Amino acid sequence: MTHHITLPLTREKAISLKTGDAVYLTGEIFTARDAAHKRFTEAIKNNEPLPISLQDATIFYVGPTPAKPNQIIGACGPTTGTRMDAYAPTLLHQGVRAMIGKGKRAPSVIQAMKENGAVYLGAIGGAGALLASCVTAYEVIAYHDLGTEAVHRLQVKDFPAIVLVDATGEDLYDRATPSL
Repeated sequence: MTHHITLPLTREKAISLKTGDAVYLTGEIFTARDAAHKRFTEAIKNNEPLPISLQDATIFYVGPTPAKPNQIIGACGPTTGTRMDAYAPTLLHQGVRAMIGKGKRAPSVIQAMKENGAVYLGAIGGAGALLASCVTAYEVIAYHDLGTEAVHRLQVKDFPAIVLVDATGEDLYDRATPSL
């Protein structure tokens, strides 16, 4: 099934998505990789304010390349999700509704997704230029010192992804991998 979703992604919308569904996202997403995730987690642990609201947030695991002249953003291909596995459950418990990356996720992340009605979406690795063409606005909003790994706010239109793990924990990688 194909879904055109206007963000933010609510719990109700997230639980309606099924593994293998195609989605096209329009609205606000945030970028964050492992260094930013570590800072988010430390802030939560220390009861410090976060630079963004995580409620119903969509986080794209990406470190965009610098924009060339007349571009909004450079290539922005997904980072492997396992790099964020140590931090993702904490952020999911804070309200993150969708994560965008590539690759398989740890059982602890999938359990936190089930508990919080969240999904893991896959973007195609190697298609960073195509994904960048879906970005209509871009700004660095936190952790500027991290360079391309800073937290960015992106406005996207028809950003393509596929549901890799749905809110019930069904994992497309498990479905696609034959038993030995």
